[in-house]
Amino acid sequence: MREYAVVLLAAGLVTFLATPVVRVAAVRFKVMAAVRDRDVHVIPTPRGGGVAMYLGVAAGVLVAAQLPSLQRSFDFSSQTVAVLVAGGLICLLGVLDDRFGLDALTKLTGQIAAAGVMVLLGVQLAYVFLPVADIGTLSLGPDVGVPATVLLTVLTVNALNFIDGLDGLAAGVSAIAALAFFAYSYHLGYIGYDDVSSAPALITAVLAGACLGFLPHNFSPARIFMGDSGSMLVGLMLSAAAVSATGQTDSQTLGSAASLLPLTLPLLVPVAVLFIPFMDLVMAVVRRSMRGQSPFAPDKMHLHHRLLSIGHSHRRAVLIMYFWAALLSFGAVALSITGGTVEVLVVIGALLVVGVVVVLSPRARRAAIAARQAELAAMRERSRTAHPATRAARGRRAADVVPAQPEAPRPAGVRR
Repeated sequence: MREYAVVLLAAGLVTFLATPVVRVAAVRFKVMAAVRDRDVHVIPTPRGGGVAMYLGVAAGVLVAAQLPSLQRSFDFSSQTVAVLVAGGLICLLGVLDDRFGLDALTKLTGQIAAAGVMVLLGVQLAYVFLPVADIGTLSLGPDVGVPATVLLTVLTVNALNFIDGLDGLAAGVSAIAALAFFAYSYHLGYIGYDDVSSAPALITAVLAGACLGFLPHNFSPARIFMGDSGSMLVGLMLSAAAVSATGQTDSQTLGSAASLLPLTLPLLVPVAVLFIPFMDLVMAVVRRSMRGQSPFAPDKMHLHHRLLSIGHSHRRAVLIMYFWAALLSFGAVALSITGGTVEVLVVIGALLVVGVVVVLSPRARRAAIAARQAELAAMRERSRTAHPATRAARGRRAADVVPAQPEAPRPAGVRR
């Protein structure tokens, strides 16, 4: 566990230090997010923070390769290297999109290519347990496992891209998901099913570190956005973690842990961890299809937009999404570790009630509306003050003020 902490801190520190450098480069090369109707930021903001996150991930992997215990994860598996290579490709694709605005078909093709590279290098679904009709565990061959892995990766990449709409939202939710996957993967190794020095645990540790290192620069008000280079990188790594931790495990070998529940959890844990982005993705596709629009057509009806529309402030909406992501993710992991004890179910149920009350309480909503209005006023004032025309006007006013001339000395004996 201490080596994982070192890796997480290394990834976080490198990301934190690299982000200001990436921000300066983004401004220099005009990699900027313009203000659009569906956006909540009010001034153009640099993007491309995924480059700093990838540097943090690479640094974490390099540190792990030098640590005695974590070296074993490289000896018996090529999955970490596969994620590093595929992550570099999809991050490059995201940089091009952040700078030039690629069309949807080009992005989709690039996502499939990156996912295909990851599969070819060793990350592939091998088992799926279906707890219905006595089907049991299905062993997937390459003809099914390869397209299933690519499909899961592309869906996860776009799901993370969809929720990247508020300052700090995607980075925070991704950090929560990565930590939940890490806890699940580490537990599998701890109970003896796998080695604790496993590829999924390492992947999620470095991803959590990169997200946490980026978050101080990205939380409201954001100084830089992760952009598609970051959201697609995170989506690919979370997909790889889900495949590595659950899709290569025969669930029926876990039956001794706690009756039937662990058999279904390898299927339910990734669904619970990624429930928020996947639900947003499904709702968006259904909503746009019913309107006769393309599934990739933008709108302002995502979950975070709905929280803003009912009055929650920017930060409050992000924190609410954090709460739900943490509750679903760590709730599923807690069930997998404990086997679903009554105490855990009661705590999860109580937190569900608290979450619903916070979101829908009329009193909370009134306070949230007032906070949101104050926040919007402050953002407009900050935008007006920072606008070049305002600065130019202040410069002209300062130039028009003529400094008072000092009075010339009078000759001696001359009266006023």
